[in-house]
Order: sequence, then structure tokens, then C-alpha cells
Amino acid sequence: MSEVNDIYSEIIMEHARDGRHKHELETETCSAHGHNPNCGDDITLHIFLADGIINDLSFTGDGCAISQSSTSVMIETLKGKTITQAKEIVDIFVDMIDRKEISKEQKKLLKDAYAFQNISNMPARVKCALLSWKTLKEKLEKY
Repeated sequence: MSEVNDIYSEIIMEHARDGRHKHELETETCSAHGHNPNCGDDITLHIFLADGIINDLSFTGDGCAISQSSTSVMIETLKGKTITQAKEIVDIFVDMIDRKEISKEQKKLLKDAYAFQNISNMPARVKCALLSWKTLKEKLEKY
């Protein structure tokens, strides 16, 4: 099991170091701001929606490694999804973090976001991991 945890830790650290999704979009239809006053995480999601699909997604801002990597993984997981699919996947991620049972099919939908399954064991980091996911869902609820 330790080997699996090492793989998940590597995914989280890779996304925390890699800035591939950290930039503004040339064309965006909306943006959403999220802030975690507990640790100072502050992100803005840049969203390009067309025909009910998240065609592009990026972020700017600063925060801890967990918030930055969670946001990056979220972007990879949700880019290209319909608004309905994205909201469903966000709900699955939140359920996983809340230690609710998720099915094998739901785990597949999470892709690399499943790497955050053990964040619930670190209560101080839960809000960091959820910040971008909840910020995006709140914005998508308006569409």
C-alpha cells in the first residue's frame, strides 16, 4: 500500500511544481475567485465555456502545494467536460474528501484527482484541496 501512496504523493508534488495550468486565458467567458482565509490560498479560475462545455480552464494565484496541485489536477480532469459532467465529478471529489463511499466507476471519473483520497486524514488541508473544486462548482451552478 505504501507504493500506491508514494505514487499518489508524486502526482500531487508533480502538479504543485508544474505550472502548466497556471496562466490567464487569452479568451475566457468568465472567471471565479476563491480564497481560503485559514492558510491564505487565493486563486482565480479562468474559464472558457462554449455550448455547455468547458473548452479551456486555467488559474492564477498563490497558495500551498495542496491547493495548487489540487487546482491543476482539477483542470486536467474537467477540461473538455460538459457543465453537467463537471458538476458531477466535483460532487464525487467532495464526497471522496468527505470520506463517503465512491464506486469504482466514480474513481475512474476522478482520474489523477483520486490521489487526494487521503487528504481527509489531514483536516487542516481539506479546505486547501477543495478550494478550486468548490469555487468552480459555485460558478457553474449559475450556468
